[in-house]
Amino acid sequence: MLDNGKDPIPSRQDSGKKRSFGRRIIIGVASLLVILAVAIGVIGYHYFQSSLKPMDSSNNQVVQVHVPMGATSNKIGQILQDKKVVKSGMVFNYYVKSNKYTNFRAGYYQLKPSMTLKQIAMQLQKGGSSEPIQSTSGNVLVREGETIDQIATAIPVQTDFTKAEFLSLMKDKAFFNQLAARYPQLLSSAKRAKNVRYRLEGYLAPATYQAGKKMTLKQLITEMVAKTDENLQGNYATIKKQKRSVQEVLTLASLVEREGVTQADRNKIAGVFLNRIKAGMAIQSDISVQYALKTTKKTLTYKDLKVKSPYNLYIHTGYGPGPFDNPSVSSIKAVLHPTDRSKGYYYFIANTKTGKVYFSKTYAQHQEKTSSLASDNK
Repeated sequence: MLDNGKDPIPSRQDSGKKRSFGRRIIIGVASLLVILAVAIGVIGYHYFQSSLKPMDSSNNQVVQVHVPMGATSNKIGQILQDKKVVKSGMVFNYYVKSNKYTNFRAGYYQLKPSMTLKQIAMQLQKGGSSEPIQSTSGNVLVREGETIDQIATAIPVQTDFTKAEFLSLMKDKAFFNQLAARYPQLLSSAKRAKNVRYRLEGYLAPATYQAGKKMTLKQLITEMVAKTDENLQGNYATIKKQKRSVQEVLTLASLVEREGVTQADRNKIAGVFLNRIKAGMAIQSDISVQYALKTTKKTLTYKDLKVKSPYNLYIHTGYGPGPFDNPSVSSIKAVLHPTDRSKGYYYFIANTKTGKVYFSKTYAQHQEKTSSLASDNK
């Protein structure tokens, strides 16, 4: 057969093979899609069925859940899922709608992963508490010199309350006014203070508090404030006689708390601060700058010392807006009964290795001691 230079015409047999191969591919893909769809359906069905059951039938640990005002069932389901009370917020939403559970109420609820969707829905219909509630007994430790922000961080570790709930109450004017009316001697000057971060900073007495079952967060905070009032009961007359306010005393005490270790040093440091205030000098405490910056770093830069804040006592004279932490009774006593004021000390510096504090009358003497300590610590 002669080659005429043209491609050979495909035979009918070849065309049939190609069509058959194409059909097999289509059938194979379709089969895979069907299998995949069935698998997804089976998995989805099992997930749906398992989500109708309790999150963990053996877990009876109480979880505090806050349902905000106006939350839809879909939103509530998501909250419950995030809190690990239900497996699926979507399934919870489907369940309550299909079973016609309505009129859920806002509030704080004590729920458990072992509860059924029906039990949870019925509880939401009954309503929760208007305030966070402690569900288990435990101890809450407020350490000497801790700030409100530091206490807030520890609160969720020690209680059922959240950091946000605690800080919200620290800024709650109505709650503060209730406390001020109950403890007027303690909080009247705090009520008048301006530019404060938290009005209750300095007024949460360092101690261990028993957080009993069914205790609200307001009750817990009230106990802390009541403890401070108790600590000052024998000192209100002295504060008045010295023509100071409680706010001023607790402010200096909060600085003394972090600057001194021994009672003798604290008494002298309090004297230095009072001497500087009387002379119209800035206190120049690093503690004030750290509070202004919301940091606890050991070494501050010159830029840090110039931070614009009413709490920065490097650039502002006087006491500042208010306390920088929650001081101990010993620091409060140091401010009320300072020592060596008559010696005219205006400066002090501590040896970071030994903890010994050196006091000076003049800046030149202070600089000399600072240089000497820097050489010793190399």
